[in-house]
Amino acid sequence: MAQMEITTFDGDDRFPAYVAEPEGNPRGAIIVIQEIFGINPGIRRKVEHWAELGYLAAAPDLFWRFAPGVELDPDVPEEFQRALQLMGQLDQDLAIKDIEATIRALRSRLPADGKVGVVGYCLGGRLAYMSAARTDANASVGYYGVGLDGLLGEQHAIANPLLLHIAEEDHFVTKDAQKTIAEGLRDNPHVTIHSYPGVDHGFAAEMGKRRSEEAAQLADSRTEQFFARHIG
Repeated sequence: MAQMEITTFDGDDRFPAYVAEPEGNPRGAIIVIQEIFGINPGIRRKVEHWAELGYLAAAPDLFWRFAPGVELDPDVPEEFQRALQLMGQLDQDLAIKDIEATIRALRSRLPADGKVGVVGYCLGGRLAYMSAARTDANASVGYYGVGLDGLLGEQHAIANPLLLHIAEEDHFVTKDAQKTIAEGLRDNPHVTIHSYPGVDHGFAAEMGKRRSEEAAQLADSRTEQFFARHIG
């Protein structure tokens, strides 16, 4: 586990990513897109897990322009409020460019036919959907993405498989919004949606109060199978 420096999409700056290398040749690469809490221990653990499964894995610091290296704990109220402030500062279009730069950087470290997947949580779940529509990621997974009902107009640009995990009791995503998402994406052949009854936003966090063990294990097993099929 280490840091790597990634050149921005436009080539005018560099930003850090937490990276973990697999033993032996990678099956492909997985980019973990952070929540609003920075590259904290939970996100680092997810990166390490993908490396243990044989993938080159990295989590770019998407807050590097205004809060580099920030790590927040969602179970501490003051830190949760700080995270909400940071989310408001993030230019999501620039974040997608940073994810695109990370895809390019990881792909350059794979064999010629190597594939790159992205998986994101919370804010990262939204950005994973946007990445499916705006980048050449080979497969994307979003966990409890926020505001997807406002992004349905981008779905025509989704060319590769996208898997979405929806928390049915998500207090950031209303039942009406969940219904709009499900109905809006129902006929899109690239999109698969799984919803999880009785669980709230953040149910697949690696640690802390938000985690719901049974739902997390089910969603993560589906994600692992999805990437095994589409990334390698």
